[in-house]
Amino acid sequence: MAYIIDGKKISSEIKEELKETVAQLKEDGVSACLAVIQVGNDPASSVYVGNKKKACAFIGIDSKSYELPEETTQEELLGLIDELNQDPAVDGILVQLPIPAHMDEKEVIHAISPAKDVDGFHPQSVGALSIGEEGFVSCTPAGIIQLLKRSNIEIEGKECVVVGRSNIVGKPMAMLLLRENGTVTICHSRTKDLREVCKRADILVAAIGKPRFFDDSYVKDGAVVIDVGIHRGEDGKLCGDVDYAKVVDKVSAITPVPGGVGPMTIAMLMNNCVEAAKRKR
Repeated sequence: MAYIIDGKKISSEIKEELKETVAQLKEDGVSACLAVIQVGNDPASSVYVGNKKKACAFIGIDSKSYELPEETTQEELLGLIDELNQDPAVDGILVQLPIPAHMDEKEVIHAISPAKDVDGFHPQSVGALSIGEEGFVSCTPAGIIQLLKRSNIEIEGKECVVVGRSNIVGKPMAMLLLRENGTVTICHSRTKDLREVCKRADILVAAIGKPRFFDDSYVKDGAVVIDVGIHRGEDGKLCGDVDYAKVVDKVSAITPVPGGVGPMTIAMLMNNCVEAAKRKR
């Protein structure tokens, strides 16, 4: 029977550790503060922003929240980001994506100071990751590394296959696995013989955004499967990119959806914010 990697439990452990760190920083006169900007009222974004505020409150991080109307201009948003960049009390700045269509996402991400880029999306953060220098790492891939390490799953020397090449998950995930001495293959929509490549994986990271795409024919016996996808199925239940029921009896470890990768993203965002406060000190 597969070991079920419990993202809720591991994210709770990380938050408890961060709570202690924040309390210690406060004793030393250093507070941590996260500024969250949401433009428009996308329901999913509102849920995420609410969860981030709750996590901040639990850990002891101050949070500033900016809910801007849909019709906010790009200039107004960039002006707010500039103010927060200059504000010494703010350690991390997060613009909740997606932003409205009339705004340029790339320009908005570039406007955030790399020292406060707790999402790890700025080109300077991505560049630092690629050459092994200090910088913030995109939260979902960073969370996956923690899931593996805290579940005592060895990465070094393992054949790792990442399916998906997004800037937020696929590419940084591949670089982090490489940093841990995994042998990494990145697959995408143009990969030939995807099934055969996936079947080589000791560690398979599924991040293509297609519900229940990966069944047991894509995984080898005893593989570790990390499911990044989240979808609401026709039955109204949440599911991932992996067909969990078909795969679970074949693998050695697997993340469930929900309760696997999802909770780790916010835990690592909090971690990045605390890191920013420490660097400021």
